[in-house]
Order: sequence, then structure tokens, then C-alpha cells
Amino acid sequence: MQPYSPERRTALVLCGTGAHGAYHAGVLRALQEAGVKIDVMAGQGVGAGAAALAAIDGAARLWDADGIWRGAAIRTFYRWKWPLRAAGWLCLLLVAMLAAPLLFLALGLPGYPIEFISVALMDIAALLAVLAAGVAIAQHRVPARRKARGAWWWRILGAPLDADTARDTFAASLWQLIRGAAHVARPPGPALGRRYAGVLAENLGQPGFRELMIVATDLDARRDVVGALLREPYRHEFVAPRPERERRCEVVDLTGAGRDHAFDLIAAGLTPLLGCDAHMMTFGADSYWRGETHRACDRPGAVSRLLEELAAAGVSQAILVSAVAAPPPPHRLNVPRLEIRHRLGEFLAAAESAALRDATEMARLRFDSVYLICPAHNPVGAFDFAGAYDEASDRRQDLVELMERAYEDAYRQFIEPVVGASGEHLARASKGNGPQSHRDTEKLDSL
Repeated sequence: MQPYSPERRTALVLCGTGAHGAYHAGVLRALQEAGVKIDVMAGQGVGAGAAALAAIDGAARLWDADGIWRGAAIRTFYRWKWPLRAAGWLCLLLVAMLAAPLLFLALGLPGYPIEFISVALMDIAALLAVLAAGVAIAQHRVPARRKARGAWWWRILGAPLDADTARDTFAASLWQLIRGAAHVARPPGPALGRRYAGVLAENLGQPGFRELMIVATDLDARRDVVGALLREPYRHEFVAPRPERERRCEVVDLTGAGRDHAFDLIAAGLTPLLGCDAHMMTFGADSYWRGETHRACDRPGAVSRLLEELAAAGVSQAILVSAVAAPPPPHRLNVPRLEIRHRLGEFLAAAESAALRDATEMARLRFDSVYLICPAHNPVGAFDFAGAYDEASDRRQDLVELMERAYEDAYRQFIEPVVGASGEHLARASKGNGPQSHRDTEKLDSL
């Protein structure tokens, strides 16, 4: 592996799900502070949103005091949908009302009359019926929702977790950057994507603006979809036909007709593979898919496809960022939590860890240099937006602490040993004299 060089084309690859985006924020802050040169911002999962913000010089909106990962809105990311929460409270009320007479009898107190209990049960049943009707009407009014077959309760409620809040939060941050000081209402997804792609394309090459590549998975096409906004000649190579592969169905050129799908790909990345309804992505009538509406979401293993496309786009150095910690040593097993969202997060973390390991090994064959920034220990799962209890330290850790740890990891694992060492070597080559200095200069020229 060749040493790091700022002269080579470098990509920063952010991968992960949900709350792990806070780790991306800390790493981005450290790299920006250190002045590390990044040519291409690449993202998978929640990293797609961070990459999109960083590509238009808006990474600070991730870690600022009023930014995404410090705001109160993150506690509402991927929570249970409101019909399920309402039904849960109603069921709890029903259980309390049924248990109250038994408690009164056990204490020797006069119980509730039977008529009161009957009326209460009828009221609860009526509330549940109104709730189901309201959900059905709300689901019916969603314009881009495809008709689905299955149990009636699934057609009414859908997947249990709500990804809309995360999508709306990132969309609002992107729109604040794009609109500037103008007080204009945020447009719908396709218009927002078109405006975003236009701003990035017009300013590409200016300080703070970088090329962009993000990946999502098309469930209906059963393949990954890669969207990119690249400068020439890499853009031409990205969209060019390849032997035995139909590129038009798997790549989206964000500088051309595909610019309407810029936010669609970001929203799909913010939609986890498990627990959430897929993001509906409607293609243009003149595209390969002829106006079809496809279901798109994230896939942890898509990072391999992202690295493959980056290598084809002329990237020779890749910096991978993941909040999933390295595998623990023996006898470090934690007590599993029973909460369903935590179980889903554990599965996604295991899938990402395995996918990242395979992707890193393959990337070493495609790139001159591959660097990985990840925590040595991280108790925060993909859906632990309120923080998580750490058994190793016997205390609770929140997302702010995860950001600070990412900031330190970026300096300790990459900036100081890699970038700093490259700078010291460059200084020695420029100050030295004689044969040794000549050898150092030749080595630098070969990087």
C-alpha cells in the first residue's frame, strides 16, 4: 500500500445506519479542521445525508449547536409510528381498567359497577375503530404509494418504524443551505433534488464544494442504484456503457436528467432495510424504467458497490468511516436487550461489520491506499437516539459523546499518524541536502 498523498484523488466514504450518523459528524469536523483534502464525498445509509451536506459545504449543520445531531428532533428519528403508540397506550388503559376491579376486591374495597366497565370498554373499542379509520384515510391519501396485497392490518399500518422524521430533517437542512437568506417554502422531493443538483453542479470546483456519490438499493429492480455528480472526465466514464451490464438501470447521473432523483437517493439511504416502509422513487417517463415507481432503501452491503464505482471514477485513496466497533475479544459478551428496535440495530450492525470487512479487503486491490476510521468500542446502536447504557463503563453514553469520540478517533487514527506523517516527510524532503534529500524528493515525486 502506498502512503497517503494529498495529490491523489481521495474519497471519504461514510457508511452506517441511524444514530451512527453522529459518528460521521465528529469525523467530518476533525477532517475539516485539519484541512484534509477530499475530492469525492460518498455515502451509504445515513452517510448519504452527511455526504450530501458536506458536498455543498454544509457539514457544520451536522455538529453545530442547532445542528442535526445536537437537536431535540433526533429523539423522534425511527420511532414507533403514532398509530402503534396510540394503540399501545389504549391497550395499557384497557388492562388497567380490567385489573382495577380485581385490585379493589383484593384490598376489600368496593369495586366498580359492571355498567361502568361495559361503557368504558365500548368507548375504547370506538376509539380504536376511529384510529384505524384515520390511519386508513391517511394511507389512502399518500399519492405515490403503490397498492399492496396482504393482511388488512398491514395495509393500514405498514412497517412499525417511521423514517419520515429523519428524511424531513435532512431535507430541511439541505433546503436551508440552498435557499440562503430567501424565505421560500421547501419544495417537494423532486424539486428539492433538482435545486440541490443544480447548486452543486454550478459551484463544483469552488472551495468547500466536492463531487458526490451515493448508493441505495432498488427492491423492485433487485439491484443497487448509484447516483453521482462528478466532473469530467470521470462523469463520462461513470455513465459509459460497460460489457454485459445495462448501466442505464443502475446509475443516475445527477448532472443530467437524473438530477430530480438527488433527494430520492438521499431519502432511500435514510430508510433502513428493516422496520421501515421503503421510499417510493418515481422515475421519469423518458428514463429506462419508463415512469415506474420503485421501492428504494438502504443495504449495509452496498458499501462494496460504492467502492467499486469510486475506483472506476479515478479515486486512488479511500477513507472509510464506520461507527461499528471492531469485533470484541473473547468473554466480552453483553446481556442482550429485549427492545425490538435494539434487536434490529444489532442485526444491522452485524451486517455492516461483515460487509465492511469484505469491502475493505476488496478495496485494497482497487485503491493505492485504504484507511478505516472506527471506534474501538461503541455501545450506541443504530436506533439508540437517546443514548445507550454501556456495561463496560457502567454509565450511559449519548450521541454528543459519540461525536466527540469520533473527533478524537479521526485525529488518533488518521490525521496524526497518516496525514501528519506525510507532512513531516514532505518537510524533510524540502529542507534536506545531499543524496538523502535527493532520494526523498524522488520518493515524493513517485507518490
